[in-house]
This record gives sequence, structure tokens and C-alpha cells, in this order.
Amino acid sequence: MLKGILPAIPTCFTDRGNINLEAQKKVIQFVISAGAHGIVFPGVASEYNFLTSKERIKLIKLLVSEVNGIIPIVAGISAPSIKEVTILAEEAKENGIKHFMLMAPKRFENNLDKHISFFNDVATQFQDCEIILQNAPMPIGAGLDAQQLIQIIENNTNITYLKEEKIPSGPTISEVLNKNIPHLLGVFGGGGSRYIIDELNRGSIGAVPAAEITDLHVAIFNAYKNGEFSQARNLYRLTLPLLTSQTIYRMELTKYILKKRGVVDALYVRAPLPKLDKYAKEDLDQILKDLQEENILI
Repeated sequence: MLKGILPAIPTCFTDRGNINLEAQKKVIQFVISAGAHGIVFPGVASEYNFLTSKERIKLIKLLVSEVNGIIPIVAGISAPSIKEVTILAEEAKENGIKHFMLMAPKRFENNLDKHISFFNDVATQFQDCEIILQNAPMPIGAGLDAQQLIQIIENNTNITYLKEEKIPSGPTISEVLNKNIPHLLGVFGGGGSRYIIDELNRGSIGAVPAAEITDLHVAIFNAYKNGEFSQARNLYRLTLPLLTSQTIYRMELTKYILKKRGVVDALYVRAPLPKLDKYAKEDLDQILKDLQEENILI
């Protein structure tokens, strides 16, 4: 069973925008060393919608090789068409991955019948695999409500997990879990783990954040599960300045922090995002210094 902190790792590029395999390996080893309970790739934080299918397949193979069975891998297979989803799922399955994270194509919007049909089509082809239904907010995803999610999950026994990140995530998590769907093993929070304590209080089994402070997110989760609730909340407070900036700069911030932490030098981002200027970087440098002085980062 999946649980805990499963970071969605970034895609590392060279300065010219090509895939940077060596940097990718370092990020993978970093999150493993940081105590991640699993790895998700590619997700929104990986710029999945700016990768070709060939690049995604190449990077999945690299991920499987680097992880070498140490922790579970969740393959992100979201794509615009069922054909491309199938190709990505087949490749992941051939590499021994049985958990898929999937979000229906954005064009379906709130058409519930299309969502149900889409997930059922995937499940029919991969009946021995488990699906994490990703419910991302608009404009990234459809931002489905709790009752829509419940109907999709109830119609598909292959959907064994939900990743809920539509704001506010908490009430939806509560409503879905209170339904007691037999085959639903658990709900993960998303949204960069900005609401992780509230989500855990409501019964979530973990979170899928970005990767730059995996060690701190793991410390929060472990403290909470050990009943050290004050410690978990204190650690959570320390993450908030960084995660507030992350809502703006997203992958730009993730890669900048990973560089400042000595993990990689790869800063190139394909996604069109606001760029970190001098003042933003100085602020992040101070935030990171504050975290390092707490001796909670590896």
C-alpha cells in the first residue's frame, strides 16, 4: 500500500533545454536519501505536458534503474489522448510499475460521463494495475467536486487512490473518505503540501509535493504518524514561507532550491513561468538559510 511522502520530482534539462540524465539521477538519489516513501514521475511539477512521449519513456526507464526497487514508483500517464495514455501505461507496466497517476484530459471539463468512460477505458486495458485519480484545480485540471469524484471512483475498482488538490482540499477529502468506498485505499494531498496538517487530520495517507524539501516533508509526516503533533505542526510552519513563494514560481523555485542545496545545477525550465529576479532569490536564500539553521535539512 502506498502512503507517506511521494515527491513528484522535476525534469532536469541542460542549459539548451535537452534532457539532462546525470542531473536527473542526482535528484532521484536526493529524494531517496531524504527518506521519500515513493516517487511520482512525471507530474505537473515535472512539466509533464512539456515532455514528448519519447522523453517520458526514456526518463521512466532511468527512474526504474536508479530506484532499483528501493521505494515504490508511481508513473504519471496523463496525456491529451487515450492512445498516448495507453502507450505511456504500457511502457510503465513493462518496466515493473503497477501504480499510475492519471488525470482526465482538460477538454472534458466537468462532463462526468466522459470522465467515467475515460478512466474505465484505461482500467479495462490495465486491469492488474492501480490508478491514482489526480484531481487538479482549473486551469490545470477539471477541479471536480467530491460527489463527482465519488461517482468516478465507485464506477472503477482500479481507482485505488485519490490525489486531491483542488482548493480547499480538506472538505473534499473528508467527504470522499466518509463515503467508505471499499476499494479506495487512501487519499493523498497535493498542492505542494501547503495544507498537509489539515489533510492528515482528515484522514489522508500522505502527500505528493514537489521535491525541493522532501526531507522536511518526510519529517512532518513521520512526526505526525508518531503522535508528535506539536512537532509536526512546528515543522509545518517552517515550510510555509517557501511554499508561499512556490505558488508563484513553481518549477523555477524547485530547481533553484535544489541548486542552492547542492543537488543539481540544472535550472532550465520549459514551462512559461515567472522568473526569479534578484529580490526573489535573496528572499529564497534567506528562507533556505533559516531552514538550514533549524538542522532539519539533510
